Amino acid sequence: MNENALNANVGLKLRSLRLARNIKQTDAAKDLGVSPAYLNLIEKGKRVMPFPLLWKALRYFDQDPEQFMSTLGEGRVDEALAKLLDEPLLKSLDIDSESLQSLSAEPKLAGTVAALFNLYKNTRTQLENVLAQLNAEERARTQATPGSTAGSGPGLRFDYSPFDEVSDFLESHRNYFPELEEQAEALRRDFKLGRLLTSAQLVPLLEERFGYRVRFESAASGSSVVRRFDPQTQELILSPDLTEQPLKFQLAASIGLMMLDREKLVERIVGASRTRHAETHRLIKVNLANYFAGALMLPYGDFFKEVERTRYDVELLSNLFGTTYETVAHRLCNLSDPKRKGLPFHFLRSDIAGNISKRYSGTGIKFASGGGSCGKWAVHLAFLNPSQITRQYSMMPDGTSYFCFAKVQLQPIEGSIVRGTAYSIGLGTHAENAKYLAYGLPTTDLRKDAVPSGISCRFCERTDCNQRAAASYRFAFSFDEYTKKDCFFSPLLVHEAGRGGERTESLDKQPRRRNKGEEH
Repeated sequence: MNENALNANVGLKLRSLRLARNIKQTDAAKDLGVSPAYLNLIEKGKRVMPFPLLWKALRYFDQDPEQFMSTLGEGRVDEALAKLLDEPLLKSLDIDSESLQSLSAEPKLAGTVAALFNLYKNTRTQLENVLAQLNAEERARTQATPGSTAGSGPGLRFDYSPFDEVSDFLESHRNYFPELEEQAEALRRDFKLGRLLTSAQLVPLLEERFGYRVRFESAASGSSVVRRFDPQTQELILSPDLTEQPLKFQLAASIGLMMLDREKLVERIVGASRTRHAETHRLIKVNLANYFAGALMLPYGDFFKEVERTRYDVELLSNLFGTTYETVAHRLCNLSDPKRKGLPFHFLRSDIAGNISKRYSGTGIKFASGGGSCGKWAVHLAFLNPSQITRQYSMMPDGTSYFCFAKVQLQPIEGSIVRGTAYSIGLGTHAENAKYLAYGLPTTDLRKDAVPSGISCRFCERTDCNQRAAASYRFAFSFDEYTKKDCFFSPLLVHEAGRGGERTESLDKQPRRRNKGEEH
C-alpha cells in the first residue's frame, strides 16, 4: 500500500471509530489535544498522522494497536455500496472500490448514494414498462390504419433506438458513400497496395500517414477490448489475440476513423440534419469507418468485376480477397454506384437465439422495430446446418418474394463455441435475381417452392403459420376452447369456429359420442 493510501485508510478507520461511538469531531480533537481542522484533515487522509498521536487515539478509542495496524490493508466498504460494484451502470463508470471505500466513511452519504441509485433503477424500470405499453398501443393504433406496415405509419416510435436511426441513415444513402470510396482509392494508390492486403502493409500506412504507432497489449483481466487509441502517446493499442483477418479489419477501421477526423467527413456526409439521439452521431461515425475499411480491403472496381465473374459467390470472394464471409456480405450491400451497380440485397446478422445484431434493407423489405424477425427465414434456419449455405425462396403475405441465403460463422475461444461467438450471416434479394447468383435455386413454380414467411409474429398477416411465437397485432386475438389449430397463436377465423351457443346446447341435451380412435 502506498503512503497516500495508508494515510487515507488510517483516517477513514479513525473516523469510523469516532462515529461508532457518537463522538463529535470537536470533542475528539479537544481530548486528543489537536485542532478540529487538523483532525478533519487526518480523517480525510490529507495529513500524515504522527505515531504518538495515533497511539494516543487508539487508547482513546480503546483499540488494540496490533489489531488496528493489521486491518489497515483491508478496504472496508459499506455493504449497500459494495453491492453497487456489481451493477452494470457503475461498471461503465470510473468508480472503483477505493472510491466507494471513501464514501463508506460518510454513513449518511453512503446511504443516500445507495438509496438514490436504487431509486434510479426502479424509476428506469417503471419508465421502460410505460414506454413498452405506449409502444404497444401505438403499434395497435398504427396497424388499425389502412395501408400501414410494420414500423411505419403516423405517430411516434417510442422504441426508435439510435441503431434504428443509423439503419435509416444508411438506407437513405443507399449504403453508398462516394467520398469514402475516393479516400480509400487514394490511399491504395499512394501506398501501391495490391488486391490482397495484409496487416503488415497497413501498420506502416497508419504510422506514416497519421503518425500513430501500433502496439500490442492484452486488455485488463475480464475485459474484451481489442482496440484502443491513446492520443497522448499517439499509439493504437491492439489485442495480441487478434488473428490476421480481424486484425486487418481493425487496422483498416482505425485508419478510417483517423481519416474521418482529419477530413471532417462525418460533418460533410451527415450535414446539418439533427438526430433524435445523442449517440447516433458517434454510431454513424463508427459505421462510416467500417465502410471505409471495407472499401480499403475490397476496392470497388476490382471487387465489382470479381462479383460479376463469380456470380456473387461470397465464399469464393472471401478467399480471393483474403477477408471474412461477413466482410464480403457487407460489401455486397455497398454496390450502388450508378455506373457499376450491383444487385440490391438486404443483410441480417443473427445469433442462435434469433437476436438481430445487424440489419440493412436494400431490397425494400420491412424489418420489425425491436430487432425480431420471422423464424422461417434462412438466416435462422442456417443454424440447423452450420457447415453449409442455407438457401430458400420466401414469400411475404403481400406476395413479395425473395431469394435468401445464409451461412453460420463460428469463432470459438479456447476450443469452445459457448465461450466464443456463433452468428448467421444472411443475404436476400428479389426472387427474380436468383438466376444471377451462384447459389441460386431453380424454380418453375415460385408460389409452390417459396416458404411462406412474414416480418415477425407480431406483424404477420398469416392466419395458419405452424411456428407462431406470439399473436399478431393485425388480428383480434380470440380462441375457442373446442377448436384447436396446430399453433395456439394462429388466429381463429369465423368460418373455422363452431357456434358456441349451439354446441353448449347439444352437449346439454345428449352425451357426446367419441369418434373411432379418439383418446380416452
